[in-house]
Amino acid sequence: MRKPLKITLSIVGAIVALPVVLLGTTTVVNAVATKSDLAAITPYGTLIPVAGNEMNVVDTGAPAQASASAGSGAETIVLLPGLGTAAPGLDFEPLIAQLKGSHRVIAVEPFGTGLSDQTSVPRTAENIAREVHEALQYLGVDRYVLMGHSIAGIYALEYSQAYGDELVAFVGIDSSVPGQPGWDEPTSTSGLAELRSLGILRVLNAVAGDPFAELPHDAQTKQQLGLLTTRNSVQTTMLDEMNRTVENFESVRGATFPAGLPVLLFVAEDDGDVAGWLELHEGQAASVDRGEVVALPGEHYLHYTQSAEIASDTDAFLGGLTGS
Repeated sequence: MRKPLKITLSIVGAIVALPVVLLGTTTVVNAVATKSDLAAITPYGTLIPVAGNEMNVVDTGAPAQASASAGSGAETIVLLPGLGTAAPGLDFEPLIAQLKGSHRVIAVEPFGTGLSDQTSVPRTAENIAREVHEALQYLGVDRYVLMGHSIAGIYALEYSQAYGDELVAFVGIDSSVPGQPGWDEPTSTSGLAELRSLGILRVLNAVAGDPFAELPHDAQTKQQLGLLTTRNSVQTTMLDEMNRTVENFESVRGATFPAGLPVLLFVAEDDGDVAGWLELHEGQAASVDRGEVVALPGEHYLHYTQSAEIASDTDAFLGGLTGS
């Protein structure tokens, strides 16, 4: 399976036997540190009511350029994260910075991520799609481009079947594809919650070093990403979504996007852990009337390293739709 949890689970490499006294110490230290972490989280975005809870969205609003150039490809773009992304609104910052000059950009933080609430509703593709749609309805957004990273490619298939009449296009950022090699391999989450409560994850993280050091974000954002990863990565909502990965792939087995939906797929050239990765996307693009694949240098998180190219190519693709 495409490695969607590269950052979230990178801190879990090995577990060593610890004396009971030391475990007690790490548990207490973790409890105190967790309270301190929560107090250090800086609010961002806007909380809106969705399905009886609150969901956080980062909405750039409509830029003057987009308002002045209606019909020129300046569409609203809705960003959906990959699996295990603890703070989507912050994670997508490099890409948002490139897109917001000519588009209204809305980064949705599904339940269990960012500053959104936890939820007991099963993390199926259907439920996630319905909740995202409810958030957009609340914002009054009824025509938009869906742009998603990694597992969002699976959710987008579900979304396009239910709400395809609202979509201008789908843009995938190294997005998952039905039937990709390893799709039926479960994501192991056994014991993660217990390791967190015992403080062992915090110790491993300290030993492993900063997993955000190479990110293009500023120091403040990296700190917040770390805090929100600690808060969200082993909560029940995210663990449930991870545990349902196989189920969600199965739910779209053999599915394609509606033929009339334009599809642009960015594919990482340098992360070849899935056999035939480029060809899988070429096949998906060929299944619609207007599909395009752009291979870019880089690994799975292309929106960290290729945000300018993604924005430029997206503008060209959308401009071509309105000009055709």
